[in-house]
Order: sequence, then C-alpha cells, then structure tokens
Amino acid sequence: MNCGNNCDCSASTITMIKDGNETLIKGSKKDATLLEVAQDNNVQMDNACGGNGACTTCMVKVHKGAENLSEVTDREEMMGMNSDNPEYRLGCQCKITGGDVNVELMY
Repeated sequence: MNCGNNCDCSASTITMIKDGNETLIKGSKKDATLLEVAQDNNVQMDNACGGNGACTTCMVKVHKGAENLSEVTDREEMMGMNSDNPEYRLGCQCKITGGDVNVELMY
C-alpha cells in the first residue's frame, strides 16, 4: 500500500509520545526506522551514537503495533532488548513494516 502519489509511503499511522505530547505521523516511508520517521517529522529523538545501535538514547516503549515493526536486531539484543518481549526497542534499529504503531520516546 502507498499514499497513491507514486511514492514509497505506507498507509501506516505512527503515534510518537514525548513528554506527554502526542504527534501523529501519517504516510511514513515503509522500511524507515522510527528514528528516520522522527527526524523527517521534526520530532526530537536523541541518538548519541548517530543511529548506529550503540547506545540506548533512542529507546522507545511500544504501546501498540509491535507486530508492525521489524524483528529485534542483533544490535538491539547487544543493548539489552529482548526479542521474546519487544516492548522496548531502539528507534534507530526497528523499521516500520506496515500498519499502525504507537510508541513513547523514553529520552
């Protein structure tokens, strides 16, 4: 699915919560990371390692839609994320695979 404008957008709605403020993002690029979506939509998501999965400053808590994100990566596992319970993810590593996602930015 795409937005109908000959682009690589998904029909997903991404909800990002930071400091109690909710931002709804529609039509994000499929296979974009949550960090890329945040940056493209002026949502401040920390990324001390430059999005390389070597820190946890982009950590998010997934409230809904974990099944619409890519599988936990090796880098996430090295940083303590659990593939059996993907409630916490690194925004720089998890990609949107389709469908809606609701996440809270932890930092």
